[in-house]
Amino acid sequence: MNHRAFFATLAVFVLAGEAFGADLRIGILGLDTSHVTAFTKLLNDPADKNHVPGGKVVAAFKGGSPDIESSWSRVEGYTQQLQTNFGVVIVDSIEALCGQVDAVMLESVDGRPHLEQARPVIRARKPLFIDKPIAGSLRDAIEIFRLAREQHVPIFSSSSYRYYDSLVKVKSTDVGEIRSVISYGPAHLESHHPDLFWYGVHPTEALFAVLGTGCETVVRTATADTDVVSGLWTRGRIGALHALRKGPTPHKVIVFGTQAVAEQQGSGDYAPLVREIIRFFQTGIAPVPPEETIELFAFMEAADESKRLGGQPVRIKDVLARHAGPSN
Repeated sequence: MNHRAFFATLAVFVLAGEAFGADLRIGILGLDTSHVTAFTKLLNDPADKNHVPGGKVVAAFKGGSPDIESSWSRVEGYTQQLQTNFGVVIVDSIEALCGQVDAVMLESVDGRPHLEQARPVIRARKPLFIDKPIAGSLRDAIEIFRLAREQHVPIFSSSSYRYYDSLVKVKSTDVGEIRSVISYGPAHLESHHPDLFWYGVHPTEALFAVLGTGCETVVRTATADTDVVSGLWTRGRIGALHALRKGPTPHKVIVFGTQAVAEQQGSGDYAPLVREIIRFFQTGIAPVPPEETIELFAFMEAADESKRLGGQPVRIKDVLARHAGPSN
């Protein structure tokens, strides 16, 4: 069965369940980020002004990384909130989680264990959303998508920035043909992840949300406080990422077109992303294609390589070729 046929079949079964009024049973994997309580409230609390219907978080697996303080120090607190405020059942294995749910949100804040955490979900053939970063390395990201493709499992990853109403409005503005895009935002470092993977993924996601695939070369200029990463896209388009690490770290996208300039105004919240996740679980169709997510992470990996090479240009296709082998 090809992907299109599989997803169509999946959608028939899921939507048939919806016709009987049944919410999707959702499991959360990894309880070390504020996203777990924020997303659960949007789904489980009908009184929330931004309530997202269609699914309910019913079970979770703690996870947690002992070598990242912002992970291990938060697991028990978020676990308690899920149990007390939303009645979520805590299970002792990922396999047990998959046995109780229709779909999974992988929320572990640390990208490094995502590949191993995704394996049993993919084996169980549960639709899977993976929060940013999809993995702790480009190689692992490629492998996750390979496994999902092999097992015909729908998979999707995105930062919430992509779906902020303010960014969607910029994207819908007619500027003519896009010539260049600037995206700036926070890019705080975490020693176990490549420089941009930890938080720089947010403004990078926003850049790709506008330009899409087609980046060919990457050049990075790095200082202690700020990085500027320039990408050359097809048709002569340029995407510039300003990664801010110290002081004020606002975020914004500016699009320069042949007829007008569009500038993002304001920020956003999690509700649009959660709506996309539910729609994805219901249809089996990922709103962001794997190729775009992989190229986005190749862009960030190429930026690291350019830094190591003293700011020399790095070709995306060369980076992808070097990281395409299976992960151990």
